[in-house]
Parts: sequence; C-alpha cells; structure tokens
Amino acid sequence: MIPALDVRDLSLAIGGARVVDGVSFAVRAGEVLALVGESGCGKSITAFAAMRLLPRAVTMTGGQLLLEGNDLAALPESRMRRLRGRRMSMIFQEPLAALDPLSTVGTQVAEATGLRGAAAREAVLAMLGEVGISDPARRIRQYPFELSGGMAQRVMIATALIARPAVLLADEPTTALDVTIQAQILDLLRRLAAERGTAIVLITHDMGVVADIADRVAVMYAGRIAETGPVARIFAAPRHPYTALLLAALPRLGDAPKAALAVIPGQVPLPSAFSAACRFADRCPLVTDRCRQEPPPLREMGADQLSACWHAERVR
Repeated sequence: MIPALDVRDLSLAIGGARVVDGVSFAVRAGEVLALVGESGCGKSITAFAAMRLLPRAVTMTGGQLLLEGNDLAALPESRMRRLRGRRMSMIFQEPLAALDPLSTVGTQVAEATGLRGAAAREAVLAMLGEVGISDPARRIRQYPFELSGGMAQRVMIATALIARPAVLLADEPTTALDVTIQAQILDLLRRLAAERGTAIVLITHDMGVVADIADRVAVMYAGRIAETGPVARIFAAPRHPYTALLLAALPRLGDAPKAALAVIPGQVPLPSAFSAACRFADRCPLVTDRCRQEPPPLREMGADQLSACWHAERVR
C-alpha cells in the first residue's frame, strides 16, 4: 500500500550548513507517527518542507516528498495551494499566532471548505462540534483573542481537518496547554486517525505523549534520524544511546521524592558544527574512535526497528 506521506532522503540547508541530512520516514493512512527530538534537531523544518512552506533562507538540497505517491517538490506552487488544506494540512505550534486576529472563527474555518453561504456555515458548525467546541453557533462569531489557548488549538484543528485531508502534520499541538486540555486534544487526534483514516505526523519532544498516542516513532538528533520503529518496541528495547537516554530521563511514579532526574550531558551542536560522522558522539557513553570517523547507517534491528549506531547491540 502506498504511504499517505513518504519522505525520502530529505536534505535541507541554510547557507552552507545542512540542517536536515538524509531524513526518511513514511506514514500510512490511519497511522500516527511521532517525530521526536530536542529543540533544534530539525523536526519542525521537516514538516514545513513537506508543506512546501520553507522560509526563503532554507533550501531543499535533496530528497523526495511524496503525497499519496505524487512528488510534491515537482509540483508548481499553484497546484500546491490546491493541495494545502485539502489533501494535506498542518496544525501550527502557536495557534493564537497562526490565526488571523482580524477574522472571526467562522470565516477562518470556512475558508478551507471552498463552500459559501449556508453550506459553509453548516459545515463549520459540524466541524467545530466534532472537535469538541461547545456552543459552536456562538464561537463562529468570536475572534481569536476571545478564545482560550485550548479553544484556539481546537479551532486550528477544525481548520486543518474540515476538508478531510489525507495527511495531518501536528507541530507540538499540546504545547502550553494544561494537562486536561492536552489529554482531550490527544484523544481527538487518536480518534481522527482511527475513524477517518487520517495519517498523522505528530512533532513533539515529549516521550510521554509519544507513548500515549503514537503507533510508530522516529527519533531525530542534529538533523538525522537516530532510530525508528514501533512505539512499544522502542520503549521496551531502544537500540540507540540517544533514545535510551531520553527514556531514562522520563520521571516515573516510583521515583523517590525530590530524586534527581537523569540528564543527557552536553548539548546539541550547532548546524555549522555538525560532524560528518556520528553527531551524537560527543555526548554518547558508548563512543569509540569509529563513531568519530564514520557516519553510522540506519541498520535493521528486527521487527521494523532501525538504528543509526555502530554499537546498537550494546545499548541497554
């Protein structure tokens, strides 16, 4: 079966620095793929590349972006405009910044439908109700500044989904939301994948969110994929030191009160300082001379799990 979204060997550069380097992943209809990593690892810019919304300073230097088998990079901008919001949509990280402050909720959600008049209004009311917005008839007359953060996020989701896209890119959709609203948003995304068959790429740095909603996970580090595979297998038996350290840093209910959390020493290098070999070498407890000299390829570790580590078998 053709994946809904297939990213193949994607490379992006800013000036002479390659900020995304050979990233590949695919997501099928009805599946939730989590793209995980620290800030600055290339998650969000990968999503912007898929939407063909890269800032002018960023150049796509290689790879393919396939939406239902069609090469997005080869399409003219006029065709991409017809695809955005219809076959492919994105939930942005800051809903109040992404929504137009001068347009009502109803106007903004209706814009994605292509409908007019009473038909557009009915479609908007139905969609707002589907994403859990109470009293949608009143909400469609409101402006973004009148909404809470959770409500604005739901409006963003309604706008992204009203045209029933094949692929939804969700960039940190629960950032800055309280725990209750976060749980509701994640439950909504889970239902969309199950009931509508929407392929969802969830961008996050929160491994707890990954465990809660995702089917598969791709862990990014310094512009490359470090490890990818089914969520249950990755959590049970990570095969990359970075993944193992991320999981070790999660707080657990059984931890002693005020116990120090595990940390990953060092910091992500700047793109201008990215190594041609393993980019995690300076922070890795398993590092050897080979790690500093040769870039590790993604290797099959069994059961659809891949790891870019020369010492994957030693990871515990």
